[in-house]
Amino acid sequence: MSFLSITIPASILLAAVLLWLVVRSVRAGDFDDWEGPAARHLFDDDRCPERNARHESDPD
Repeated sequence: MSFLSITIPASILLAAVLLWLVVRSVRAGDFDDWEGPAARHLFDDDRCPERNARHESDPD
């Protein structure tokens, strides 16, 4: 029985901390743009200048 008197308050405290972290993240706007960061690398058109110069100078 003493085991339950330790684990129940500990689990309630852990749940409260996790809930606080989620609420803080939502208020900070961490979940506002779901698609932007995930797809940003797909639309990145910047190329490495060294790589482009090397490929352009190679005769095919």
